[in-house]
Amino acid sequence: MNPLVLALPPVVAIAVIALLRATPVAARMLDRPGERSLHETPTPRIGGIGVMLGALPLIVVLGTPEIRAIALAASALATLSLVDDARALPVAVRLPCHLVAAAVAVGVAWPSGAPFEALAVAAAAIAFLAIAWMTNLFNFMDGADGLAGGMAAIGFAALGGAALGAGDGALGSACLATSAAAAGFLVFNFPPARVFMGDAGSVPLGFLAGALGWLGAARGLWPAWFPVLVFSPFVVDASVTLLRRIAAREPVLQAHRSHYYQRLVLSGWSHRRLAFAAWALMALCAASALVAIGAQPALQGTIIFGWAITYGVFLMWIDRHHPRRTPGNGTRPREAGR
Repeated sequence: MNPLVLALPPVVAIAVIALLRATPVAARMLDRPGERSLHETPTPRIGGIGVMLGALPLIVVLGTPEIRAIALAASALATLSLVDDARALPVAVRLPCHLVAAAVAVGVAWPSGAPFEALAVAAAAIAFLAIAWMTNLFNFMDGADGLAGGMAAIGFAALGGAALGAGDGALGSACLATSAAAAGFLVFNFPPARVFMGDAGSVPLGFLAGALGWLGAARGLWPAWFPVLVFSPFVVDASVTLLRRIAAREPVLQAHRSHYYQRLVLSGWSHRRLAFAAWALMALCAASALVAIGAQPALQGTIIFGWAITYGVFLMWIDRHHPRRTPGNGTRPREAGR
């Protein structure tokens, strides 16, 4: 593996963010406190620019054609999301672009000359939906200091380690470059954060998590559940929250602050306490996923079942001790955010 993969992305990310903070761009890209927020001070949302410039050019240079296509799709999403950060684009513009990017990721992972059998097509359709959802849920979970940056640094490091262990240097390098760039961003995002990631970082990071995770599964480097388990702290919170809102017939596009991590902060947890607890959970998920890859099916099933039980207990504990805050019980409407 090229040593630049770990050394260059954080340096570029730190330099870009530091430079942007000293320019009028930071003042024009402020994330102001609002009903979807957990922060109290206007903060520049420019961190994602540094993460993407730190990771994507290197991925394009070192990647295979499939990885380059995914990186270019991520670049397009980053550009679109940067415009969204500045001008608040409507969902009708953003969502079709997310779906096109997901289709590109599924298409480039399809083995050359492979027949379009029913089972393979069904798997591809599930992957398409999963990548599109991952693109959005990472954005939903980018709402507390250190949270999305930590998930990216730990999650992509796990994917990179697994890819290198399976002999795929290009995919491993792409994942580790992304992890390293996210680690550079944490220099500014460690609680109390001086910079936020913004959609320009969270949206393409979610896409890369889904797309590179699917590419590894399509290449036979890991089972499809592996990236899901690695990123499960985000997947579980965002997915359960969405399902609960659908079940309660709440408008899913309306601003809210009912994610589990948000409820912990609203109940009195500091951003720093949440970050440390989340990082520990992320590291345990990543480590257990790496152990499970090379384990016997019985142990794999035990690890996955164990995490399902753990998440169930943990979410029920939050529901009991930190219930959802809704307009009906004296709090304001909310949306995923700080």
